[in-house]
Amino acid sequence: MGNNFESLSIITEEKRIVKWFLMLFYIVIFSFDTCYYFLIPKYILHQKVGFPSLWSFLLYAVILVLLPIVYLLNKYHKYYLVKYICFVSYMTTAAIVEIMTYYGSNTTFAGGNMVEVFLILFSPLFINNHYFWVVSLGSAFKYALVGIFIHSSVVIIPIIFIIMLSLMAFLLLNRFQGYVNAIKDSYYKQSEEIVKGIIATLELKDPYTKGHSERVAGYATSLAVVAGNLSEEELKSFNYACLLHDIGKINIPDHILMKPSKLSLEEFDIIKTHPMVGAEAVKNVNVLKDNISVIRSHHERWDGLGYPDKLLQDETPFLARVTAIADAFDAMTSSRSYRKALSVNEAYNRILEGKGTQFDPDLVEYFIKIFPEWVAYHENYTREKKEN
Repeated sequence: MGNNFESLSIITEEKRIVKWFLMLFYIVIFSFDTCYYFLIPKYILHQKVGFPSLWSFLLYAVILVLLPIVYLLNKYHKYYLVKYICFVSYMTTAAIVEIMTYYGSNTTFAGGNMVEVFLILFSPLFINNHYFWVVSLGSAFKYALVGIFIHSSVVIIPIIFIIMLSLMAFLLLNRFQGYVNAIKDSYYKQSEEIVKGIIATLELKDPYTKGHSERVAGYATSLAVVAGNLSEEELKSFNYACLLHDIGKINIPDHILMKPSKLSLEEFDIIKTHPMVGAEAVKNVNVLKDNISVIRSHHERWDGLGYPDKLLQDETPFLARVTAIADAFDAMTSSRSYRKALSVNEAYNRILEGKGTQFDPDLVEYFIKIFPEWVAYHENYTREKKEN
């Protein structure tokens, strides 16, 4: 499952940063080497110009070969790998060049350049802890490796410099992450307020909806935690989708939605349109974009006899199958105008009876494990409702 906060705009921003990274990466490489090996020796130091050895051309060969690789990574939407490929390729080649240049030579080691400074100081802009540590530790390891091969303690100086730069970069990374977390918190707070507003609107049409939606979200989220490997953001998005799983009922006529007796086949067909209507209504809501199936498919069955698409077994998305169990359990344990609520034990037995027919058999096994937690949640919710 994708990260729900990673919206199209954030993906676009990541691509933009990668483009800036690549452009500056090549500009720094060529401009630094031009100044350091050609312009400064000729016009300031009046020394011999040129690279210290022919091995330096290997580095340029590698960074030129990177261009088609980077193109393919972007073409296949693997842009997030570009920074790793560039860093590892450059550092590995630079280490080889320096080892081959200074190994067995009486020339004093003079490693380090602006490219490495750029790589370290630019790393916080990706707001990625893993990449930061790869760059920081990888840069230090490169010099340690070179020092071992050429038997020089001079590499301690660039290693110390790398540590200082890494500390600066780490502070920047923490600062950027603080900004991002603040934006995410604001984003989810606003989303939650919008969801609550929608629920309040739907409650005016069907007072049953609010309590039902809240309880289904509570049951389903706890089941998803034990049955799946969801991130915090994914759980938040799933919770919002559960709260809105019946949003399509806003399109159902009141005389059908509130009918105190059994529905006719024609009326039930109208009721069965609410998953499609709900999914269509929220398809452009970013916080729900990865969980539209929860709204559309929570009435599908494991045996393919559900609605609206008659999906069979795991054709129904995982979280929709989770919601189906939570929705059925709460529907059975809630009183309606046309029937009284079943006990939690009776609802438990009916869920078990539906194993392999109405419900995903694996999820039913997780339901059995988490059932005591659902009972406690049901009792607490009922108690709080009476007290209020």
